[in-house]
Amino acid sequence: MSAETPAADPGQFTHRRLQFRAWRGTRPFWAGLLVLLSGFPIMYFPYAHLQVGHLTLAMSTTAGAGSLIIGVLLVVLGVSLWFQKHVRTFAGVAAILLGLVSLPVSNFGGFIVGFLLALVGGAMAVSWAPGAEETGTGQAAATGPWLDKGSDAGTLSESNDLSGTSPANGANGRHSAG
Repeated sequence: MSAETPAADPGQFTHRRLQFRAWRGTRPFWAGLLVLLSGFPIMYFPYAHLQVGHLTLAMSTTAGAGSLIIGVLLVVLGVSLWFQKHVRTFAGVAAILLGLVSLPVSNFGGFIVGFLLALVGGAMAVSWAPGAEETGTGQAAATGPWLDKGSDAGTLSESNDLSGTSPANGANGRHSAG
């Protein structure tokens, strides 16, 4: 090989893996996965029958339908965290509440496993925030419609003040009546 030989084109698997990694980085992926996984033990254990020799142990509760509903809702919330990242706060709070409700309804929240997964996943969903975009210098860009491109980062732009009552223009919340 010489210095002018082009690098080998990455294969299809590498390309798809990098696409998935970029997609995963723009949403609360791990929170969605934990919330999704929390639904399965909560759904499963109330309907499970364990065989111990010739003895069958049924762990069904009187609220089997409630356990099924809680588990399905947790799975749906986990999937919605992946594909609708703007509902992350609602989905996180709902997952925490459903995990708490699963304690008395579904065999102690799927024997604590589903309960803990729902709590941790919900907390991760509530605390997740989209990352700042990278600039060419390697520093995070502080841009957005609320920032003026020519001013310091963090100060409001005059063009975005729609109320006319900002202290910068001297109105201080008072309008002249005539």
